[in-house]
Amino acid sequence: MNEMELLNWARGPGLQIATAVLVGGVLLRLFEIFSLGRKPDLSPTRPGQGGGGWRTVFTRTFPRKVFLQDAYLTYIGGYVFHLGLFITLFLFAPHIELFANQFGLHWPALPSTLIDAVALAAILALIVLLVHRTVHPVKRFLSTFADYLAWALTFAPLLSGYLAVHHLLLPYTTMLAVHILSVELLMVFLPFTKLFHVGSTFISRWYNGQILGHKGAAL
Repeated sequence: MNEMELLNWARGPGLQIATAVLVGGVLLRLFEIFSLGRKPDLSPTRPGQGGGGWRTVFTRTFPRKVFLQDAYLTYIGGYVFHLGLFITLFLFAPHIELFANQFGLHWPALPSTLIDAVALAAILALIVLLVHRTVHPVKRFLSTFADYLAWALTFAPLLSGYLAVHHLLLPYTTMLAVHILSVELLMVFLPFTKLFHVGSTFISRWYNGQILGHKGAAL
């Protein structure tokens, strides 16, 4: 298989397989979560605690001051990476064209120079977070293979995309194929690894906030 055949496979059958696994895996995980069942809480809702779930979804998006002081590197690096990944994925012109071709949706793109800077910041943030994880004794002790796998699956699309745009390391066609394949690998593993927090974080925040608010606990 030459580089053009690899690229065509990645754009065609590879993307279809990855999409099928992603959609099927996400639906399966969501079914598992919602089918767990919970005993009904028959106690009355505490006064002034309505909407605790939605309030928690918002408040937990921002770290509390004490946590930010003790783990500022983790929080700052995490925000830079997540925002960078979001902006790169949804506001880069070629990605928007892909969404337009697949779903008929189109929206304005950010300038390529800005996307380039954001992507580079996200890549550097991920590297800093990895180094911090390996040198911090507690984080190193708690980290498992799943944590490093999630890091690698997230890092590969960002790095390969940056290299492809700048025509670095490999010929453009090959590098673009590597980028697309890395994205598809991320799609395949996302439902079955810690990366599934993409779909479960806000659900769990809402549920915990709703339960705590119902009991009158501080959110």
